[in-house]
Amino acid sequence: MHIKAPIFRKIVFLLLFQGLMACLAGRAQSSFVEYQKSFSRVSKAFANREDTLKKQFAAKKLAWPAKYVYIRSFKFNSDLQVWVKNKLTDTFSLFKSYRICALAGTMGPKRMEGDYQVPEGFYYINEFNANSTYHLSLGLNYPNPSDKLLADSMKPGGEIYIHGSCVTVGCIPLTDPLIEELYILSTYARAAGQEFIPVHIFPIKYRDARSAEYLEKIFTADPSLKTFEANLRSVYDFFEDNKRLPVVAVSPKGEYIFY
Repeated sequence: MHIKAPIFRKIVFLLLFQGLMACLAGRAQSSFVEYQKSFSRVSKAFANREDTLKKQFAAKKLAWPAKYVYIRSFKFNSDLQVWVKNKLTDTFSLFKSYRICALAGTMGPKRMEGDYQVPEGFYYINEFNANSTYHLSLGLNYPNPSDKLLADSMKPGGEIYIHGSCVTVGCIPLTDPLIEELYILSTYARAAGQEFIPVHIFPIKYRDARSAEYLEKIFTADPSLKTFEANLRSVYDFFEDNKRLPVVAVSPKGEYIFY
């Protein structure tokens, strides 16, 4: 089949453009990993933990590295779960549960600076801190749009992280080896294009009877929490049933709603 010269040039240009974009995307992904490895602690973490992570992924028949990561944290249960997948249309699979090694505050959302509360709600990782005071840390976007409406307008607090060193005044601490693993997983997901790695923080595992009983006692002491926690549970239940994340939005009143 004969292709006219102008059309041929357009096809060649399109193929070259697509190739260039793929090359640039690959470099961008690689460069974020390499940038993180330029920090001593991260480089050592990759050297010490990556091979073990690969073997753990292989044992669970998961493709390495995960392109999508979802993190769930449960305050009362001192548990942080890491879910992974490799295609946008896939359902999530549980990779691992990490023990949260210290806890500040109690059940309920964070509402002001200095209340020592771990936030509750729907967040994402907005910072990779390779030189953290607490070994390595992953920052959360607290205050989020809901918090900005419901928390103290002048001093809502901030600087909430998942980090190492096992101390806390309102963050989510893991041991140093565990934060190294989570940091590596998050680095690869970010490099693969997941700019907003979701972190959902719940008071309890709602379908655990002992946890639910404890939360009911909290409601008795503070009934105002019941509506807030019910909205959190709706998102928890959706994920439990579907292993997919709903779209979460915030109403003008600061309440979480999902689709």
